[in-house]
Amino acid sequence: MDPLEDVLTLLETRGHLSTSMVAGGQWAVRFAAPEAVKFNAVRRGSCLLEVDSTDEPIALAEGDCYLLTRPRPFVLRSDTDAVPVDAGPVFTTAGGDVARVGEGDDVFLIGGAFSFGTRAQELLLDQLPPVVHIPAGTRHAETVRWALTTIDRELKDRPMGATLVAEQLAVVMLVHVLRLHLARDPHVVSGWLAGLGDPVISAALTCLHRDPARPWTVAELAATAAVSRSTLAARFKATVGQGPLEYLTRWRIELAARQLRDGEKTLGAIAHSVGYGSESALSVAFKRVMGVPPSDYRRRPRLS
Repeated sequence: MDPLEDVLTLLETRGHLSTSMVAGGQWAVRFAAPEAVKFNAVRRGSCLLEVDSTDEPIALAEGDCYLLTRPRPFVLRSDTDAVPVDAGPVFTTAGGDVARVGEGDDVFLIGGAFSFGTRAQELLLDQLPPVVHIPAGTRHAETVRWALTTIDRELKDRPMGATLVAEQLAVVMLVHVLRLHLARDPHVVSGWLAGLGDPVISAALTCLHRDPARPWTVAELAATAAVSRSTLAARFKATVGQGPLEYLTRWRIELAARQLRDGEKTLGAIAHSVGYGSESALSVAFKRVMGVPPSDYRRRPRLS
């Protein structure tokens, strides 16, 4: 797997579709802070997006989509003069699969959310800005448009398995949105995501994710990227925020934590699978990264 696929798989990424919205005339809807990563796509018309603690409204045109990566209230509106109503009653009283606001149907949005397993905030969401906006005219945005069009068709025609297909396509859309965002705005991401935009660091990250149990050295990683050891170490540290071997340790611990949550393997088997020669070696590294020993971490899900 590549690093992005690895992380999204580890986080058990799932797409969930919500009620669509049709709007017209002068209108505005205020949404409470979403508990999950929210997304919307404008399938027809245009509107404004205002997110708490951001500087300016974002103009959304037909074909645009966006992700909200923080739990912040937001408003969708036709114009700045429209007085917002709360989204709760609008969607609670929605007939069928579509909520309606204002007068007319010149604006149509489909939306939903992405849910993740444990550790999503630190591993993925903290690396992204609060709002990821993908305009329809963005270069290489064809796949996002295709996914959105297909989701729209599934929801309208309702063939067998429509919801499952649409939710899987939403995850496909998420991957492409992240790709496009990295290609367009690499300076607004941080950590390992930023490293994917650097060909040298990306080569090293791919090696670490492909074989995390291997006893990598910085010299071996530098050779795969065709740079010197010092060059790789400096670029990796400056971009990702930690050295390549420190990153490897943390990724191994994330993999071990996932297996501990699953509760199927012994600590010795987990240690071997992620590159540690003994339970004690894994325990020392695990406590240093996670703050608790593996045995305590394993009990957490059962206690909750």
